[in-house]
Amino acid sequence: KTYPEWRCNVEKKVLNAMKKAGKPVRPGEVAKMIGEDSKQVSKAINELKKQGKIVSPKRCFWEPA
Repeated sequence: KTYPEWRCNVEKKVLNAMKKAGKPVRPGEVAKMIGEDSKQVSKAINELKKQGKIVSPKRCFWEPA
């Protein structure tokens, strides 16, 4: 599968924001941190989850794996 370039950039931004936060964060917080639409952030989170790059320590919160 190939993904559009912007999608990969959003995934990188989301992952970097989670690392910077240093604690589990909600998708809405990540969207504010990186200035992206929350729908795009949610898509990126789903993709990162499939790739095993992030985990959810508790419901609605995410952090790097």
